[in-house]
Amino acid sequence: MSDHLKRLNAPDSWHIAKKTTKFITKTAPGPHNANAMPIAVWLRDNMNYARNMKEVKQILSQKDVIINGKPCRDPKMGVGIFDIIAMPKINKYYRILRDRNGRHISVEIDAEAAKSRLVKIRNKTTITGGKVQLNLRDGANILADNSYKPGDSVEVSLEPETRFKILDHFPFQAGNMAMIIGGKHSGNVARIIEIIKMPGSVPNKIILEDETTGTKFDTIAPYIYMVGKQTSAVAKWGHEE
Repeated sequence: MSDHLKRLNAPDSWHIAKKTTKFITKTAPGPHNANAMPIAVWLRDNMNYARNMKEVKQILSQKDVIINGKPCRDPKMGVGIFDIIAMPKINKYYRILRDRNGRHISVEIDAEAAKSRLVKIRNKTTITGGKVQLNLRDGANILADNSYKPGDSVEVSLEPETRFKILDHFPFQAGNMAMIIGGKHSGNVARIIEIIKMPGSVPNKIILEDETTGTKFDTIAPYIYMVGKQTSAVAKWGHEE
């Protein structure tokens, strides 16, 4: 597998200039898929905290960038949706979200909001001793009871002493709030009205309503990311009118 990635071939979700240099940092295998943005690209091309890779490596070597509660040392480590990036030395904290064009955006948050993050449950398994293990979308696994289901989201702590402790639970069900993370409605936050079971391997169809406009639309279950119950657990989305 090549270690090189041409800028012209970089995912559109990175939202970077395509014609400045020929190559761009490639995402290392990790918690997200290949569309995840390397932290080097985030620091240098998106946020302008560094001018070149040398400065990126210097920042990371000093443990100045903390991703989801752990210092990051690898410039190729990918960051994706709902990741929390903290830079405590300069009192800057960000949540990675999606805009309505499917691109990664960095929404500044306060230090208190950076103490936890939302993560989707991909599936769950029963391990030795009959314990239930939740397999999360970012690759992490946590032990829990059997009340959680695939498609739900949980809010987990990022504090060192309580890391991965479940703080809240947002079930994948009608009446709850969800963010769309793919398709033409990417970035929209709406309430689920109905979940339509589809036959065979076809993804379930989800009917939602945008409460600000009253508009109803549909998407598929893989594009759903639960973010709240009666109200959203996230205060700012980065594309408010």
